Amino acid sequence: MTDAVSSSALRDTLRQMLAVLEEERQALAGLDLDAIVGTTRDKDRLCGRIDALGDAAGAPELDEECRSMLDAARRLNEVNRQVRNIIAANVSRRLNALTGSPQLYRIPKGYAAMARA
Repeated sequence: MTDAVSSSALRDTLRQMLAVLEEERQALAGLDLDAIVGTTRDKDRLCGRIDALGDAAGAPELDEECRSMLDAARRLNEVNRQVRNIIAANVSRRLNALTGSPQLYRIPKGYAAMARA
């Protein structure tokens, strides 16, 4: 596979990933479970394709467009991860309120600070 073909395929795959991440954001906002599961499958498939492209091309030199799309995908994925965590925390809080039970799992103090380090 030539560098031009692999770069083109990588750009196409990254564009698809950005679209899927936007779909995931919309699915999370609408609490659409079917769409959330679908985007998870799509992300997994696209990650496999990115891995395959990287393996086939060795370690290709990324052009500015690819770097920019990778950065945008990282940011979108991080935002979506944070939204998923907020939703999960809200569900846990509501379940705990309904059952009158204390939270079974608590994040130790300082954990968030350690995770950022």
